[in-house]
Amino acid sequence: MRIGILGTTLAVALFVSGCGFKGVPDPEVSARDAEWMAQVPKGLDEPMYERWEVKDPTGEEPGTIVVNTKERLLYFVLPGGKAIRYGVAVGDEAYGWTGTARIARKAEWPNWTPPASMVKRWPHVRPTKGGPGNPLGARALYIYEGDKDTLYRIHGTNEPEKIGQAVSSGCIRMRNIDAIDLYNRVGPNAKVIVK
Repeated sequence: MRIGILGTTLAVALFVSGCGFKGVPDPEVSARDAEWMAQVPKGLDEPMYERWEVKDPTGEEPGTIVVNTKERLLYFVLPGGKAIRYGVAVGDEAYGWTGTARIARKAEWPNWTPPASMVKRWPHVRPTKGGPGNPLGARALYIYEGDKDTLYRIHGTNEPEKIGQAVSSGCIRMRNIDAIDLYNRVGPNAKVIVK
């Protein structure tokens, strides 16, 4: 039996409303953000990986970032038992990182320098200046354990069609508009849990 587009849309709407999901408006963006994001493919329309306010499933303190790599979801914990849930792409099983750390640095449209281990695997990769062709996308949050850079990031992407997959070299990728939203919410030294 075929449900069709209208039936699927209705089913998703009922699912979302029944689970206490609430849409989260897009953040304001600069003219540069809008121009550069327009040059990146839109990606897939998948309600599972859209940005939603949900009941907090983590039990962590407000301001904490929790990445559930199996679900391909990132939660930013809000006060009052709520969280904002974002769809993400995570590390391929061979390259994933897990642990508890902190956000030590934030950057807008950052330059990207591939780590030596990545260059060894893929000699064709080269450093890239910030912009729409950069793999780090619109924003990057740098994950540190103590004072040591883990070399893992939570960042935007120039491949939004891969959200929901395990495809990166360990970093957590988000749609650029979601990376901007999270960037605007995250405070200094925010706790990050990747599991």
